[in-house]
Amino acid sequence: MKRKFSLLLLAIPLIFSTLNLISCKEREETVSCFPRSPISVILNLNLPAYFALQSVNGWIYLDEQQSGTRGLIVVKSTNGFKIYDRNAPHICPDNNTTLTVESNIKISCLKDGAEWILLTGEPTKIAQIAPKTYRYNYDASSNILSIFE
Repeated sequence: MKRKFSLLLLAIPLIFSTLNLISCKEREETVSCFPRSPISVILNLNLPAYFALQSVNGWIYLDEQQSGTRGLIVVKSTNGFKIYDRNAPHICPDNNTTLTVESNIKISCLKDGAEWILLTGEPTKIAQIAPKTYRYNYDASSNILSIFE
């Protein structure tokens, strides 16, 4: 009886760890190959280059030093900003996995056709996870947007 109980105690953690590895495999692989790069950008939204960010649903591509490996997508939303990494979040990077904005309403991945809602980042097609986002601080008095990780 003790022997059966001991085997059962050993088997339970093994079963759960195996199930955990199977269920998380795809996400862990994507996270492990997602490029790590410092994010630290300060934008003066009074400048003409950032005029699109003055109105809701306005967006820009940002490709400056310290804006990630492929740049960022900065979007003015109804309650602030959304800052997305341009690396596809659901697959490991290659030449066709840079995210692009289409028709001013969605973000898409050229490689597999995955899509997300521009204003919210919610996945709508193929991908199950939202694009990676970054934190920001917005000073309305100076119209300065600071983006960081």
